[in-house]
Amino acid sequence: MSASRDDFVIAIRSAFLKKGNRQKFSLFTLLVISCLILSLEYFKSGPIDKFRSVTKDIIYRGSYVVSLPFKLMSDAYVKIQDHMNMFNDYKLLKEKEYNISSLENDLKFYKSENKKLKKFINEEPLLEGEYVITKVLIDKESPYIKSLIINKGFESGIEKGMAALDRSYMIGKVVETNYLSSRILLINDLNSKIPVIVEPDNIKAILNGSGSDYGLLEYLPKNDTVDNGNIVYTSGSDGIFLPGIPIGKVEVVNGIKNVKFFSDLTQLDFVKIRYIKRGQN
Repeated sequence: MSASRDDFVIAIRSAFLKKGNRQKFSLFTLLVISCLILSLEYFKSGPIDKFRSVTKDIIYRGSYVVSLPFKLMSDAYVKIQDHMNMFNDYKLLKEKEYNISSLENDLKFYKSENKKLKKFINEEPLLEGEYVITKVLIDKESPYIKSLIINKGFESGIEKGMAALDRSYMIGKVVETNYLSSRILLINDLNSKIPVIVEPDNIKAILNGSGSDYGLLEYLPKNDTVDNGNIVYTSGSDGIFLPGIPIGKVEVVNGIKNVKFFSDLTQLDFVKIRYIKRGQN
């Protein structure tokens, strides 16, 4: 039993020695071949030159063939990246083109509106002296009452029915005056009803307050052409407000024609009151 085990150990050791000899021989062979190839550079005879040339061609061609799949993959990746970048650039250009086209359309529309408005108000300039600037003292805001208390009254020439503006936009009218204060009924109050026109088709309607951030267009003619983006102005047909004061823009929701006011009626600090001269409407 002991002898057989010793034979087995000797056999394994011999195998490893043979394997080590083979590895040494392989390494030695590669070194010899490398030296021979390098030494060929120093010989200029015809057969050696041809052999050297053929060997280099084989190496170069082999390197090219081996690297070809990697090069193709790299080129394909670059092309895909270029295509994606080109697609993204195309999308950006289309968006810019759409935005430019939209801005051009808006510019044309506003130019048209400006011409109509100038013609509508007979091109009479609104002088700065026709207004009085007031400060908001109290904001009476509730689900039913939308009004402001301002710091000037009839002592400053303010009277009932005068228009209240935020910048150049209509926001309400004076409904109560005291010596040093007045109350303004805002256009979104449930009791507010203002005759208006809707441009560009000059459609007459009544703007009712809804108690919210929007007004409602009512008493429109049948088959009206009121649509999103139309501008709403005072018509002046009631003899109280001057015509052509901008109020807001139409937003149609489920067939209901709302008016989004140009002014944020919850953020008013100062209000302009427009004087009404006697004989002026």
